[in-house]
Amino acid sequence: MAFFKEDLMKVKAFIFDVDGVLSTECITIDSDGELLRTANTKDGFAIQYAVKKGYPVAIITGGTSDAVEKRYRGLGVQDIYMSSKDKIADFEDFLSKHDIAEENIMYMGDDLPDYEVMQRVGVPTCPKNAVTQIKEISSYISDMDGGCAAVRDVMEQVLRAHGNWFATDTKIQSI
Repeated sequence: MAFFKEDLMKVKAFIFDVDGVLSTECITIDSDGELLRTANTKDGFAIQYAVKKGYPVAIITGGTSDAVEKRYRGLGVQDIYMSSKDKIADFEDFLSKHDIAEENIMYMGDDLPDYEVMQRVGVPTCPKNAVTQIKEISSYISDMDGGCAAVRDVMEQVLRAHGNWFATDTKIQSI
């Protein structure tokens, strides 16, 4: 197995789970039963920046939320798989749409529903508060918890390795 820093060079696209990765693992439930999630602005900035730099980004989640979909579409994410019952099928759809090989994908997951996909990608990663089984198969464990800039951590590392971080040709916007 290659060192993580070497693996960064092969990343051409990103896939993220939502609950426990893009949002904290604690979810508020409103009086209508709607799940309310948090979103980290640093994660959001990194996602929209990577999209502007030409990296395909996907969300694959078992959850259903119009707010989550609106948030990530607003950041430029085109491939959003909500209510995913089969993350492998959604993963394969993403690969096919973008003609990308499995080894060129960085995936960040935190719990058992992410396990199968993480075994197939080239660069499996997780937040520091992921479950043990996910940590065991990750080539990198962020120092950040899910929902607390773990996504920014891995995306910034990839873009820096590729020489694409904080270039003056990409307008920076508030998110």
